[in-house]
Amino acid sequence: MDETHNFTLARNRMVQQQIEARGVTDPMVLAVMREIPRHLFVPESYQSRAYDDCPLPIGHGQTISQPYMVAVMTELLKLKGHEKVLELGTGSGYQAAILAKLSRWVYSLDRISELSARAHRNTDACGVSNITFVVADGTKGWPEEAPYEAVMITAGAPTVPEPVFEQLSECGRMVIPVGDRYSQVLKVVQKIKGLKKIESYFECRFVDLVGEHGWLDT
Repeated sequence: MDETHNFTLARNRMVQQQIEARGVTDPMVLAVMREIPRHLFVPESYQSRAYDDCPLPIGHGQTISQPYMVAVMTELLKLKGHEKVLELGTGSGYQAAILAKLSRWVYSLDRISELSARAHRNTDACGVSNITFVVADGTKGWPEEAPYEAVMITAGAPTVPEPVFEQLSECGRMVIPVGDRYSQVLKVVQKIKGLKKIESYFECRFVDLVGEHGWLDT
């Protein structure tokens, strides 16, 4: 049995046991989680663990999120395929690739240039091209392409970054972990008549969202 087949089996098992079993039902999310090869987004030394039920380190104190967390956050965005998406926290590029398969275009921001460049290579290797990678303070958003129908924030924030909320389109959806530096609650923020409508889901833990409208880099 070759390695590619092993990875395919591991990916299908990941979706069945870690994602479907925990209640993710969106067929498009499940399909893209089966399609995108997560092992290409982790360092070679961690490829044998790429489909484990946990986050993994990718360098610079950052991680690739647990597969279930990627799936449930993606499902909460309720993408239909036409959206322009803003992602804060490129990391490995895995979440960006998932979003790109389910939307029109993704603008993915990270403050670490090496991670952004590596993520670009990773997504290219998967044949995903509808992503623009930007090195910038994500807490300021990316006004050049605003408004966005969907915003995904893959780092823990003390509050909803106001500039990013302002760049959300009317009726748009933002998924964001909000809390302190040790524990957050996953929230969905909708813009309804210019105001925040916030729904809270479950506790989680992410790396810090660092920037002018997040945590200070200490």
